[in-house]
Amino acid sequence: MSLRRRILAGERLVGCFVKTPSPQVIELLGLGGMDFVVADREHAPIGTGALDLMTLAGRSVGLPVLIRSRNAEGAEIWPALDMGCAGVMVPHVRSAAGAEAAAGAMKYGRGRGFSPSGRAGAYGTMPGADYRRRQDDEGVFLAQIEDAAALDHLDAIAAVPEVDVLFIGPQDLSLSLGCAVTAPEMTAATEAVVSAARRAGKAAGLFVADPATIAGHVAGGITLFVCGSDQGLLIGGARRLMAAARA
Repeated sequence: MSLRRRILAGERLVGCFVKTPSPQVIELLGLGGMDFVVADREHAPIGTGALDLMTLAGRSVGLPVLIRSRNAEGAEIWPALDMGCAGVMVPHVRSAAGAEAAAGAMKYGRGRGFSPSGRAGAYGTMPGADYRRRQDDEGVFLAQIEDAAALDHLDAIAAVPEVDVLFIGPQDLSLSLGCAVTAPEMTAATEAVVSAARRAGKAAGLFVADPATIAGHVAGGITLFVCGSDQGLLIGGARRLMAAARA
């Protein structure tokens, strides 16, 4: 089952951001059993060539690789999808117009420039109609809600057909609201996002730093989680090793 179908089926799905431009990191996370990863092109030095190898590595272990794009422009999104990325997390979606722009960059039915010659199209060996349909049916769109301005447009954003997940970015959203991540304002904002997603039949997602918090968020209606990053996993593992060694 594709990642998108699992999302829409309401499965609890957990992945992490990947900030290291390395195919080996992707292989290791896939072997570790993650449901997906998000290559962070917004905040990490992941270029096109590195992303190509990371996507190839994901396919080798059955791990869907998404990107967090820098923006909603076609030139930022099309190459990743042509390489075989499973979808896109688009930052700072503040309105339906922003979601529509990203959908236009992702979906052939919206006018995305067509070419089946990349990895996603089996290098031109997949029938064009089948490739076009698969890309539009299976490409995942996570609209990142991380601005106070977006809270007034949640229903309109969720109503864009191609949006699969309203994904809360708590750090930026709390900064935009002028409060702490743990403040009541953030709780209210999170509940508003979850409610809008539910009304539209979409999933709600959240970045968390601590996996122990996931169960509580699931009870609140969130089903997709990005938990930390490869960097955090490496640092945490190293610290636990050294603490045990020095005990």
